[in-house]
Amino acid sequence: MIKAVFFSAFHTTEGPKVLHQVPADSISPSSTSTQIPLLHFPSVSSYIVPRPEFCSRLITFCTPAHRVLSHPVCLLSSSYPRNAYTFSIALVLDISTPFASYATVTLKLASLLRTLEEQSRFLSRDTSPPNTGKIYALCEILLEDLNNYCESMIPIDDSNTLNIKLFPTYPPPPPLYPYHVPLSTVHLDSLTDANWDLTMLKVLPYIDGINSVKQISLLADADYKLVRKAIEHLLYYGCLLLLDIFSFSAIYAPTAELASFIQDTEMQEECVSYVALPSGGNSETSRQDPITAFHLVELYLSLKQGQPVKSFYIEHSETMDKIDVRRFITFGVIKGFLYRVHKYAIATSRISQRKRDHKLKIRRKDLPPMAAEARDHETDPDLAEIEKFLDGTHCFDEICTELMISEQELVGRLKALGDVQTICR
Repeated sequence: MIKAVFFSAFHTTEGPKVLHQVPADSISPSSTSTQIPLLHFPSVSSYIVPRPEFCSRLITFCTPAHRVLSHPVCLLSSSYPRNAYTFSIALVLDISTPFASYATVTLKLASLLRTLEEQSRFLSRDTSPPNTGKIYALCEILLEDLNNYCESMIPIDDSNTLNIKLFPTYPPPPPLYPYHVPLSTVHLDSLTDANWDLTMLKVLPYIDGINSVKQISLLADADYKLVRKAIEHLLYYGCLLLLDIFSFSAIYAPTAELASFIQDTEMQEECVSYVALPSGGNSETSRQDPITAFHLVELYLSLKQGQPVKSFYIEHSETMDKIDVRRFITFGVIKGFLYRVHKYAIATSRISQRKRDHKLKIRRKDLPPMAAEARDHETDPDLAEIEKFLDGTHCFDEICTELMISEQELVGRLKALGDVQTICR
């Protein structure tokens, strides 16, 4: 939040001086004022109205309770006293306020005032008493509009208007990989129009919490790099969440956050409405005995390391018949009380070229020449492709997505290689 806006300039006899300030007496109080200023201007005046070497750049500094943003400007001309005119418009923010978006506002204000001064001497010819006139009105409107509406439109004269908007600054989005599954948190269709990016419009129909980023690029028939950039854009503005590829061979386990779910009745009700099947289940029994929060808590507590979703579903089939298993898992991941246990493959000994050649040589003995040549062409690329993923840093989701194969096929290839261990973590 902006605490004050003030305009200062270098006076030929008095040095740096505050000419206009909003609120009044917030920076340089009058002799009759009893108000405590937000900062001691004489102590920081060399930063607000500095020497020419430090002008035309953003300057920010902090006091114990506030942060000051300014962009001093120095114009050189023989028409000015001392052949120069130095001024600055500064914003005073609360120390806890994120200031990145306000820095842009400060730069734009300085640029506009510089242009006005160069065109018509709008600033240097202003003879209004302190806290009156057009410059003071600009500071006053700016403070009120940005604090109340996060935007402002101020007409300066017949040919100049100040348009400023505070855009929120978000943290960088998490890293996006081809095997990530985006899930929308808003109705994306309601936000689009004909002017949106073409790639974005092609991608949106396939963001359903099921398709991975690479699958979306294939389904949308769009370049993967462009699809990734579009999804990163939606991630930055909080329109998406990232999930793992769901499969019945995946393993999920509860975290310590499950205790908050057990105690939060509102979250339990939300979960019931989210995971319950529309018809109440697939059997007559399930329709007569609907799912309850107690059932969900019991199910989440039953998830554990080493147990795939398929085994979990079979073990609790009577209760799971009433819910959507995909939504059941997704809800826990989104709320943070479930985590995915990924599988990684590690080669216990290096699968060298000599070993591959030895295997191929043995296989060739029992095959006709043409068949042996075909086998060489078929097998060797598979080994070369998969070997680079066997260092324990690539999860099964990543390997399957990169090679475009199922997890079952991947497991078969790993067994054929031998000397490969699978770990879960």
